[in-house]
Amino acid sequence: MLTQLLAATGVLALLTLVPGPDMAVVTRRAVSRGRTDGLLTVAGIAGGLLLWGALTVAGLAALLAASAEVYLVVKLAGAAYLCFLGIQSLRRPGGGPDADADSGAGADSGSGSASGGGAAGGRRGEAGSGWRTGLVSNTLNPKIAVFYTGLLPTLAPADLSPAAGMALLVLVHVLLTLAWLGTYVYVLTRARRFFTRPRVRRAMDRVTGVVLIGFGVRVASSTA
Repeated sequence: MLTQLLAATGVLALLTLVPGPDMAVVTRRAVSRGRTDGLLTVAGIAGGLLLWGALTVAGLAALLAASAEVYLVVKLAGAAYLCFLGIQSLRRPGGGPDADADSGAGADSGSGSASGGGAAGGRRGEAGSGWRTGLVSNTLNPKIAVFYTGLLPTLAPADLSPAAGMALLVLVHVLLTLAWLGTYVYVLTRARRFFTRPRVRRAMDRVTGVVLIGFGVRVASSTA
């Protein structure tokens, strides 16, 4: 069992490290809002994985993956959300506070400084928004359902029941995602002073926006 689990962990680690929409969403939130918001975005992404994992263990994700109509609806909704985030990044004035529709009030400094109760309340709203952004972007990604129902059963340890094996691998995937994206947020925000310079910020907004729209188009045009 241990050998199978280590092999499965290696495969999941490689898949986790591949850049994708999650990394683009985290980059956008961490650079514009700071470390706390970036980490909560990562937590939202992990929440999406846990949701898909629970649906997979219950057998519902397999139904979605097998239903062309439902898969299409979720796929287009996810693609539209990624494109929405990308357009918001492209439209945001460089160097200014994030004006996203889902961002709440005020800018999160990410440094723990406060200028009063209103600012603290704004940061709390933005933190929740980061979590929601991560959760929604991952929940509307039907590729996870296909990944969990198609690949995970082949990696599950044979000594465990199918449900227990799948649940274990989902947990491993969530922990790997938290570790990788959490480290990425830490490294990214260490250099946040550089990334928040107006010219650099404008360039980052443009690049991130184009990448998110590109992922949205890719999701929309992909097949199950």
